[in-house]
Amino acid sequence: MLNRLTSVASNGQRLNGSFKSITSGIVMLIAGTGLLFWNEGNFVKTKQSLKEAESVLVRVSDMSEVDPLLEGRLIHASSLANTDDILTDSLFGICETAISIRRKVEYYQWKESSSETRSTSRNRSETKTTYSYKKSWNLSPVNSQFFHTRGYDNFVLVTVDAQTVYAKDVSFGGYQLPHFIIKSISGSVPATPSLSAETITYWEKKIATDARNPKANASPSQQLVHINGHVVYFGPSPNAPNIGDVRVTLTKTLPADISIIAKVTGNTFEPYQAANDKTVSLVSMGTVSAEKMFSGAHTSNVLWTWLFRLIGILLVIGGLRLMFSILQALFTFIPFLGHILNVGIGLVCLMAGGVWSAFVISISWLWYLPIIGLIMLVVAGTGIWFLKKRNEKSMRL
Repeated sequence: MLNRLTSVASNGQRLNGSFKSITSGIVMLIAGTGLLFWNEGNFVKTKQSLKEAESVLVRVSDMSEVDPLLEGRLIHASSLANTDDILTDSLFGICETAISIRRKVEYYQWKESSSETRSTSRNRSETKTTYSYKKSWNLSPVNSQFFHTRGYDNFVLVTVDAQTVYAKDVSFGGYQLPHFIIKSISGSVPATPSLSAETITYWEKKIATDARNPKANASPSQQLVHINGHVVYFGPSPNAPNIGDVRVTLTKTLPADISIIAKVTGNTFEPYQAANDKTVSLVSMGTVSAEKMFSGAHTSNVLWTWLFRLIGILLVIGGLRLMFSILQALFTFIPFLGHILNVGIGLVCLMAGGVWSAFVISISWLWYLPIIGLIMLVVAGTGIWFLKKRNEKSMRL
């Protein structure tokens, strides 16, 4: 479902918008530079902390009893994470012996998205914005008050709080697991709700009498509460969702074998603090060797570093692009020249952003690992020299 909105801007308005873009560009450039510097340092510190943890690790095969000799040591061990705690979700009639019970809530809503196409002439620019609307499940209600097109109104039949309840007493052999490890235990399975006839009647009356519900005048005989396995559905038909419908998915995490790398303190555990103040604690499901757990941690460190590195580089390039948008605004009254300038500015920002990012990354490495930093600084310097020579050549032409 599409709706188009066309706006027209004069040259003066375009210039005014460009000055605002310069401010936004400076903010993006600073944010991207800061992210790149922090990210490289975080990668080095995380790698160093993991290597330090590997060097002091004690492998423990039996956790059945508390061992005073392990006090203060970083250990690797595998055992059953077990509990006798009974967790409840009274709203949906769940009472289970489990490590955790999760209630995931989704709302069927309209969502708005937009795309723009621009065209320019001698004394004005025209922007066509196309708004599209689609129905989808969302983790929270979507406010349709500020939608650009009327007629796509959202509401909800009922609101339900999402939550996760954790056991407080979870054993690991003769030890007790702290909350930060308990939260890391995965492997959820369906939890079957048990709603009495009285509870179902309560929900249906609540939906039918809710002042915010446009379906308040619906037929009283219409069933609005459905239970399908571990899903409770609020709406006329689970197979044909309507705007306002709500579905609640219930899951539980049962006792299971886990492997941990953590520091022993008394009869429980805490994260290991390395010399560079970074903390290390790892949890894996099942019986997993220390080598495999550390290998996974190193891989995760690399992947997160590349993700933040990419975000930082894009922020730098985008910031430069916004800062140079004033040049494009000055020449948009000549469509052909404006198009060439736009392409040229894009290429320059791409190259300059890449060189600047490499420079920032090399400075960061120079701070943390001088030898590698020097090599990267030489590469970045070569790039800057190349851009300078290219610019001088263009000026002569």
